[in-house]
Amino acid sequence: MPRKPSIVVRRAEPGDAEALQAIFDAPLAMAGTLQLPYPSVAMWAKRIAEFPSDDVLLVAEVSDEVVGNLGLHVAARSPRRRHAGMIGMSVRDDWQSRGVGTTLLAAGIDLADNWIGFARLELTVYTDNAAALALYRKFGFVIEGTARRYALRDGVFIDAFMMARHAPTVPADGDRRAAAQRKKTKAARKSVSQVGQ
Repeated sequence: MPRKPSIVVRRAEPGDAEALQAIFDAPLAMAGTLQLPYPSVAMWAKRIAEFPSDDVLLVAEVSDEVVGNLGLHVAARSPRRRHAGMIGMSVRDDWQSRGVGTTLLAAGIDLADNWIGFARLELTVYTDNAAALALYRKFGFVIEGTARRYALRDGVFIDAFMMARHAPTVPADGDRRAAAQRKKTKAARKSVSQVGQ
């Protein structure tokens, strides 16, 4: 059985422009996004350089080769939507179904839940992208709606699902102490009642 590749996730850097161009120049990866064919290295270099400071662009490397990326974006610049993040992800064609998407999505969700504090993560996925749908469902995303004729792809309008995942509730530190105290009290009560029987 072949060994599972070691996948390293890190922040994108200016030197990744050529690798990102190669990812989105591949037909399957590009078809799953809103990107246009024939991306340029210069366009990706500019995009990395001008990436908004509130957003995060991650890449996945295997043997020092970038094979996938994930963008984690504030869903809207309105203060009323700052609790929501938006995910966009792509994996190079020859690395799909090899654990890269799972590794990237796990890293993105960890950032969203435990470091940024997004209460809600949103994404859009074409209705015919079965592999992506299975991956997103595995991580707790659910379909909240369908956008008909969402995007033009290869001369045909394609529908897309709007999916979202709600972060688990994280109590404040004082709440954790209170919950731990309640648990101890409940356990103590239970042991006292058992002694009395």
